[in-house]
Amino acid sequence: MPQPLKIFGSQEQKDAFLPRLARTDISAFLLTEPDVGSDPARLATSAVPDGDEYVLDGVKLWTTNGVVADLLVVMARVPESEGHKGGITAFVVEADAPGITVENRNAFMGLRGLENGVTRFHQVRVPAANRIGPEGAGLKIALTTLNTGRLSLPAMCVGSGKWCLKIAREWSAVREQWGRPVARHEAVGAKISFIAATTFALEAVVDLSSQMADEDRNDIRIEAALAKLYGSEMGCLMADELVQIRGGRGFETADSLAARGERAVPAEQMLRDMRINRIFEGSTEIMHLLIAREAVDAHLKVAGDIIDPDKPLSAKAKAGANAAGFYARWLPKLVAGPGQLPRTYGEFHPAGHPDLSAHLRYVERSSRKLARSTFYAMSRWQGRMETKQGFLGRIVDIGAELFAMSAACVRAELLRGGGEHGREAYQLADAFCHQSRVRVEELFTRLWSNTDDLDRRVVDGVLAGTYTWLEEGIVDPSGEGPWIADATPGPSTRENVHRPIR
Repeated sequence: MPQPLKIFGSQEQKDAFLPRLARTDISAFLLTEPDVGSDPARLATSAVPDGDEYVLDGVKLWTTNGVVADLLVVMARVPESEGHKGGITAFVVEADAPGITVENRNAFMGLRGLENGVTRFHQVRVPAANRIGPEGAGLKIALTTLNTGRLSLPAMCVGSGKWCLKIAREWSAVREQWGRPVARHEAVGAKISFIAATTFALEAVVDLSSQMADEDRNDIRIEAALAKLYGSEMGCLMADELVQIRGGRGFETADSLAARGERAVPAEQMLRDMRINRIFEGSTEIMHLLIAREAVDAHLKVAGDIIDPDKPLSAKAKAGANAAGFYARWLPKLVAGPGQLPRTYGEFHPAGHPDLSAHLRYVERSSRKLARSTFYAMSRWQGRMETKQGFLGRIVDIGAELFAMSAACVRAELLRGGGEHGREAYQLADAFCHQSRVRVEELFTRLWSNTDDLDRRVVDGVLAGTYTWLEEGIVDPSGEGPWIADATPGPSTRENVHRPIR
């Protein structure tokens, strides 16, 4: 709640609620519903105006802190009516208000200490004074809150990376196989190098993105999304590599290790806990689409009527002429530019340190190549561009790698300027950039050489039941039958709900 109140709340609301949140109260942010996840525009919870109040009805799912919260931010749809603009709107709701029922405390693969539940609103009356911003501004409030909220996830991933590095270092130094510490075996050493270099780069990405957020003058939608996307993917991979480094002890629980007299290292718990980061606060797939939409938006605006199938040929011809002028000026800049020149960047080549300027020139060249690839794809697929999610995902992944490379180089230079760990920082940045460049080159290759079309045909066959013979012989661990397509999760009537926890 503090973030939406800080940005969009009235002074009266700030005076009323922020002191409580600073001292005692726990808050929760209620957006997701059983049938609404990554598409909040389909929100079903209603807030019907009634005099100087609104009446809330609906169900919210995965309400983090909702089981123990004192104050709630609730997103609900106000119907359009006389005197009411309507639309998705944000409200501050007291958690002990009559009509609020916490129906379940959810349990998960990881984050087992998380207080997360299902919350039902039945005729809950909320004063109009508790509405945050105007009617219809709820979606903007939710998405703006997520921008800075997303930075908490890559920050956690940095912490996880640091811990993984510590455990890997300690374990690899004492564990021997074939007469050598396991870290001295190249296969394991490569994993440790990956964890160290990636942790350094992730911290650089978080520092840079957070500084931009703290300045309160930047639109950080892309940076926050890139930090969240890259941090969650790499954080999960680092935790997985730690489990692999520790072998069977990585898969064994800390309690089990302690019970037989070994150090209780919760590597498997870290892997379970990190896995959710690729899903909540915007899944990896949603982050790909969100960032890609921003990346191609300028192209789509220039193309305009060209890609609109309903526009006449005359309109398309006029739009084509305008686009031709734009691209005639733009495309040459992508073919040759500063990154082609063998120059250095400021002080990025101190004696005795790796020369990071080469990596920054690579970032420049690759950025232009990325823009060219995006343009060629838009020219090829035009209005169908948004359906090419595999291609767009790789475009975004390349951009995330280049962003991380840039941040890592800048952080290395800052640490050198501060006189602390400068040489080591350059070594880590250099290692990360070389590792990242290998991934970038592979992604560029996969832009045009992939199995996307073949995968689509296989999916069509799966959905059509063509391969049901492949499912024969399994024992269903759930013991339940097939899903019903229109089934609604959870209780459907007031009579069969769980006993309230509150």
